[in-house]
Amino acid sequence: MIRVLVVDDEPDVRDLIVRWLRRDGHDVLASDSAAAALVAVERHGMPDVALLDVAMPGMDGIELLIELRRREPQLAAMFVSALWTPADMNRIRETGAAHLAKPFTVAVLGHAVRRLVRA
Repeated sequence: MIRVLVVDDEPDVRDLIVRWLRRDGHDVLASDSAAAALVAVERHGMPDVALLDVAMPGMDGIELLIELRRREPQLAAMFVSALWTPADMNRIRETGAAHLAKPFTVAVLGHAVRRLVRA
């Protein structure tokens, strides 16, 4: 079983991702902010994979990934976001994380998560 951290401030998107991942047999930690995600990781341990929104209030998803990778440098990650500025894309490339544009289908999400898990 893979532990997946899902962080998105949009409840509908977060809930869709969480439902699909759980249905696919994954252990899921879900948070609506970077701060809540860091608390969840402290309580429950580091995930195997992180699915992160980019644009969130406070700490954004890219900053969150940098903080998580201070703790676990090899953490697999994918950004799931509708906002892709050129600056964001450059920052994402620097992290080496994958990215998936919203809106997406659960089939595409499933394929992307399985690819991350195999990497």
